[in-house]
Amino acid sequence: MVEATIDPDGYRANVGIVLLNDHGRAFWGRRIGKPVWQFPQGGINPDESPQEAMYRELHEEVGLLPEHVEIIGCTRSWLRYRLPKRYIRHAQSPRCIGQKQRWFVLRLATEERRVDLKSAAEPEFDQWRWIDYWEPVELIVAFKREVYYRALCELAPLVASCAHIAQLTAAMPLQQRRLGPSRRG
Repeated sequence: MVEATIDPDGYRANVGIVLLNDHGRAFWGRRIGKPVWQFPQGGINPDESPQEAMYRELHEEVGLLPEHVEIIGCTRSWLRYRLPKRYIRHAQSPRCIGQKQRWFVLRLATEERRVDLKSAAEPEFDQWRWIDYWEPVELIVAFKREVYYRALCELAPLVASCAHIAQLTAAMPLQQRRLGPSRRG
């Protein structure tokens, strides 16, 4: 297995995937053996573009192929988050202090029965469900909250303009506009 690139500042190159159904609801997966739910995501190998990594991760984690999805868009630049100190592997060289991510928003263009969490040799998720587009901002672990918020904010106008998505409230719920990601507990 090829290791994802870690830049000189200590950030590992990564992609995040917001997979939507035609009702604007997002795929939400539970990590195997953990009470942790998240969007599909994973490292970018040195020989991959962000889009190639996104398709690889989509297949490994969700079992979908490029023909099963439509790319709606992606973030313009890298979004970063730092890992809590307890997750930093100090003996690792180069040391990874966090992730820098390019986020993609996709529309499921096939039947949801095509989702296959066991398509990879080492599955990452053991359950999944559809949730409201903005719900992950409240549900994700605290150290990823701001990057999820920023990704969803940047991608929301792209989703709202997509004719295939029937229901998405592009405006953030009032509570999120008032509180922002850093004030929630």
